[in-house]
This record gives sequence, C-alpha cells and structure tokens, in this order.
Amino acid sequence: MKIKLLIFLGLALVGIHGMSAPADVPAMDGWTDALDVAIGKHEEYVAVREARIEALRQQLVQAGSETPEFFRLNAEMYQEYKAYICDSALYYLSRNLRWAQQRGEQDAADETRIRRAHLMSAAGMYKEASEDLEKMNSSKLSPRLLPDYYECYRHLYNELGAYTQDTFRRSRYYGLSVAYGDSLMQVLSPASALYLERKEMKAAGSGQLEEALKMNDSRLAGIRPDTPEYALVTYHRSQLYRSLGDRQQEKYYLALSALTDVRLAITDHASLWTLAQLLYEEGDIERAYRYIRFSWDETNHYNARSRSLQTAGILSLIDLTYQAMQEKQNDRLLFYLCMISILSLLLIMAVIWIYRQMKHLSIARSHLEQANEQLQMSNHIKEEYIGRFLKLCSTYIDRLDAYRRMVNKKLSGGQTEELLKMVRSRDVLDTDLKELYENFDTAFLHLFPDFVEKFNQLLQPEERIILRKGELLNTELRIFALIRLGIDDSSQIAEFLRYSVNTIYNYRAKVKNKACVSRDDFEMCVMRIR
Repeated sequence: MKIKLLIFLGLALVGIHGMSAPADVPAMDGWTDALDVAIGKHEEYVAVREARIEALRQQLVQAGSETPEFFRLNAEMYQEYKAYICDSALYYLSRNLRWAQQRGEQDAADETRIRRAHLMSAAGMYKEASEDLEKMNSSKLSPRLLPDYYECYRHLYNELGAYTQDTFRRSRYYGLSVAYGDSLMQVLSPASALYLERKEMKAAGSGQLEEALKMNDSRLAGIRPDTPEYALVTYHRSQLYRSLGDRQQEKYYLALSALTDVRLAITDHASLWTLAQLLYEEGDIERAYRYIRFSWDETNHYNARSRSLQTAGILSLIDLTYQAMQEKQNDRLLFYLCMISILSLLLIMAVIWIYRQMKHLSIARSHLEQANEQLQMSNHIKEEYIGRFLKLCSTYIDRLDAYRRMVNKKLSGGQTEELLKMVRSRDVLDTDLKELYENFDTAFLHLFPDFVEKFNQLLQPEERIILRKGELLNTELRIFALIRLGIDDSSQIAEFLRYSVNTIYNYRAKVKNKACVSRDDFEMCVMRIR
C-alpha cells in the first residue's frame, strides 16, 4: 500500500507541477523500487489490456462487416495494439483500409494508410511505409489529414537517417525530415499537442534547452498521469535533462516514463532500456540487467525489428557484464563455501575435542564423586568405630580396675590358689573376644544394614550363607566385612580374628569359589556394597 501511495502522489505531483522544473527530485531509490514493484505486477496490467481487447473482439464478432461500426471497432483494436503488438495493429489497419477502399471512403482510406505508414516506419518497415505514402497525393488530402501526412514523412526520413550506414544518404534523409517538419509546423494549430512537441524538439535541437523545458512544462500541465502521452512527454523531458548533463533528473523522468509504460502494458517503449543503460554506467549491474531483460522481452512481444536493433547492443553489453559479475559472485561464493567447510570441519573437530574433554571431565567428576562418597563413608566408618573404640576402651579400663581390686582383695585374703585358677582360665578372654566381635558386627551392620543380603547376591544361590539364630555375622562375613572397611591385608585380618594367615587366605579363596561373578572382581564387588 505504501508503494502504491508513493506512486500515486508522485504521478499527481508531476502532473500538476508549474511551468518550471522541480527544484528537488525525489530519491532515485524510491522510484526504482516502485518500478520494481510494477514490473513484478506486469501480468496484472497485461490482463487489464487483454480484457479490453477481448471485449472489443466480442463486439467485432457481433458487428456486421458492412457497417461503420466495424470500421470504428477495428480502429479501436488498432489503438489497443499500437503500443502492444505491432503485427496485430497492422492487421487491423489493413482490414480498415480494405473496408474503406471497397466502399470508396477515400478520406477514411487515407487516414488509415497514414496511420499504417507511421507504424511501419516506427517498426523498421521503411520500404513498405514509403510505398504507402507514395500512393497518396498531398494536394488531394483532406486538410485535417495534412498534419498526420507531414508528420509521417518527417518521422520516416528521421528513422532512415538514424539507421542508414551511408553518410551521404544520412544527410539527405535528415534534410528531408527537417523539410517535412517545417511543412508540418505550417499546417498545425499552435494549440495542438503535436505543435508543442515539435516546437520543443526544434528548440532542443538548436540548443535552447531552458526554452524547451518550459515548453515541456506546458505539455505536462495539459496531460493526465497514467496515459501514453504522459509516458512520452516524461521521456522527452529526460532527454532534455540528458542534454543539460543532469543525470539525476534524467533518471527520475525515465523512471516515471517507464513506470507509466509498465502500468499501461505498453511494450513499445524506450525509457526502460535507456534507464537500464544509465544504471549500468553507474555500476548498478543487477538492476540494469533486470530492466534490460524485461525490456527485451517486451520488445520481442511487440515484434518490431527496429526496436530489437535499438536494444540488442545494450542488452549484449549488460548481459556480458552481468554474467561476469555472476561468475565473480560464484567464485566468491565458492571461496566462502570452502572457508565455511574448513571452519565447519574445525568446528566439528573442536566439538569432538570438547566432547572428549567433557567426557573425561565427567569421568573425573564421577571418580571425584565416588571418592567423596567413599571419603564420607570412610569418615562415617571412622566416626562409628572411633566411638565404639572409645566406649570399649572405657569399658576395658573399668574392667581392669575392677579386676585389679578383685586381685588385690584375693591376695589380701590369702586366696592365691583361687586367683591362680582364675588366671589360668580362658573364660574371661573368650568372653571379651565375643563381646569385641559383637560390637564389631553391630557397628558394621549399623553402617551397612543390607550387607548380608547383598553379599549373598554375589554368591551362587546354593552357596549363600545362612546365619544361625542370634548370629549377626559369621567368620566368612566378618572377613569380607573387614575387606569392605578397607582392611584387605590377610595378616591384619588374621590378627583381628585370632586366626592364622593361611586360615584367612583359605576362607577368602573358598568364598570366591562360591561366587556367581568373576573371582577377580569379587572383592571389588564387595567394596561397592552400600
């Protein structure tokens, strides 16, 4: 919506401006953006013209070929095709010429022949245009047709002068064009649009550019935007600014003219490819390429040889430059792709390295957590057993003190025989050892309440240990309980349990033989019991 509003306001502003050129020209980017949008909507504009043509075609089917309505509708079809498809425009003019000749309508035939000759000269069909004009006698033409007749000859010789390769003929053709132009000015009404146009062109040709601009102001003030006449006048204005060396104004009016052409689905135009050439010269290759390709497609659609010749040169130049630019961009993209591939490879390697480091860190963290857990467990074990040890030490001190008093009492009473009997007995030692082991078992199971059950899970089902009633741990369990506490030296275990080292070794080997896990891993599995 914003772009449409910008186009409308810009066209309205140009359509109503005063007698002098605007002091400030809108930024070129805004108009080229609007032109880009219009080109994108080109199919919509073509559909509008095609709908008008189809409506006229339906009317022609219904109209009888003998009626003046037939001639009028053919003329309207010519007007629709004149700037759209050259061949079709010539076809409808030829139909009208035959109709007028068959009915002896000389005035209508002359008018149609002049129109056809003018269109042929614009399309590069110079011989055909010349033959049509030579069939008419200016002295017998209706006065209203004389301006068109002289304008047609002026245009024909101007085109011949522009495209001939012969220098002598070029001068002759241009001379004839000027002569017919002078004749034209003699018969034109000073208020007519063509009179103002020729006067402007004559002033521009003689170097009176400011005067030509004032005349162009008058022409612009008298026409409505979004009309073919508006596209033509703005194109002429751009050429005046080209002569003045004002490129910004030139591009601005070329953009206005091209925008009007596109919106009206006019395929016979010069403004867009001229604008493309200017943009190319300024280095805007991509936009210039888009414009010239679109203009070339439109020119092919119009199907006029001279228009193809006009655009072929600049199209070839812009196309080659664009292709070179594309190749450069492709080379640059290839370089960037290689760089990205290398960076991606480095990134993948870095990610793999980081992943491995994180994995190592995770393992180290896991080991640290295990170590912390073991340390906490070890601290807990130490706290438990230190408490038990202190308690036992206190108990044994009390017992030693009681034993000392009892010995002293026996000795004082002369009960030496009874005292010797007591000393020789192992009952006290056995009782103390039993109490020591019960304290050990209680403390251990307080730390590892599920030790017996989890230990049995490491043994084969038929070899699992079943404790006697009232028994907390037996010798085998007590050996591996000491191992779980970190005491795996058989001599230390033997010293604590009052067995020989060989006996402890045999116990350990016997239990490992009953294991349902690997013998080598058995004690490690015991260490993992929580």
